Formats: sequence, structure tokens, C-alpha cells
Amino acid sequence: MAVSGVNGSSGSTSSTSSSSSSTSTIAGNFDQFLLLLTTQLKNQSPLDPLDTNQFTEQLVQFAGVEQQLKTNDTLSSLLSLSAAGTATNAVGFIGSTISADGATTPLVNGSASWKVNASAAGTATITITDSKGSVVQTMTRSLTAGDQTLSWDGSTSIGTTAPEGEYTIAIDGRSVAGETITAKTQISGLVDGVDFTGSIPVLKIGGISVPIDKVKSVVRGA
Repeated sequence: MAVSGVNGSSGSTSSTSSSSSSTSTIAGNFDQFLLLLTTQLKNQSPLDPLDTNQFTEQLVQFAGVEQQLKTNDTLSSLLSLSAAGTATNAVGFIGSTISADGATTPLVNGSASWKVNASAAGTATITITDSKGSVVQTMTRSLTAGDQTLSWDGSTSIGTTAPEGEYTIAIDGRSVAGETITAKTQISGLVDGVDFTGSIPVLKIGGISVPIDKVKSVVRGA
């Protein structure tokens, strides 16, 4: 783009260097691009005016930059509206029972449960740990192939009752042939809060955090 200095000088050599040095600035600053264009017209030499084709090309660039900036503003507005909509939807989960992938679930009123999907039937050693990682119960359960529910009444290995809180399950399953069983776990619980500090809302089930995009199912008022 042919842009002369404010001292009134012009020429193809200075035009080329000015174009290459200001391209990135023009793309990011609409006001400066407009200033460069008007300064060029003001200071062009009457004996060597700007070529019509070059001027037309600059006007096209001018319109393109303006359109891009308007597009960026529109996208920013849409992102803000989307974020507001997501936040509103997240609040709507409060009071509902959700299920999501995970191994940590709350023990409430002497009951905790996990949904399990086992790759094969067999026997599994179930280990339950508290929020500090201490083992509170180890038990043996039979697994069937497919979906099932594993429940725990809060009893510990030493015969006491575990306090309410968050507990994590680990499943070590073996088929009749001795092969390892893959067991995927899901948790469920009542949403009692939402955390908006991250990039996406996080639903709270007591002290358990569930990103909203990890929710598998929702039951209203359950």
C-alpha cells in the first residue's frame, strides 16, 4: 500500500516498505488503518497521484477489515449470550438428581450406590475409600455382564458405621476364566449447587464436582 510520510514525500520504494510493516497493524486496528489511508491521500504528490487500481485495492482492504471487526464484535456478543444461557441452564439443575461418569459418590442416610457396567460376568473385590484415601471397607461381590447397581450401607470392615461424606469405589473383577473384567462406574446424586469459577459450570453434589458436560442423565425433583 503506497503511504507517504507526513513530510509530503512519496514513491514506490517507501510505499512497499510501509505496506509490509503496517499490514499486521491494519488487520488489528481499524482506526489506524483509516488514518494511514487518509494520510496517504492528503500527502500524495500531484505529479504522481495514487494509481486507481491501487486505491481500489486499498478500499477493498478497508471494507474487509471493517467487516472482520464487526464480525468479531458479533461473535463476542454471541459468546456472551451463550455463556449466560449455559449459566442459566446450570442453575436449573439444582434440586435434580443427575448421573455422570465417576467413582466418588456421597454416603447419605446410610446409603451409597454406584452404577456399574461390567464387560463380563464374574467375581469382584470391591474397595471403598474415604475422602482421605483410607480404606474403610473391602468386600466381594458377584458381577453380571452389563449394567447393574452396587450398593453400600456404610458399614466398615471393623464393624462400625462410616460417617456421611464422599466415598470412592475401586473394582477388581475377574471372570470365571480368570480374565480381567473391565468395570465402568457412574455416580448419581442430588445437585445442591453450581460452581461458575471455571470455563464451564460445575454441578455440586455435596463435595463432589461434576462438569455440566459430563452429565449422563437428569431426573427432576428426584
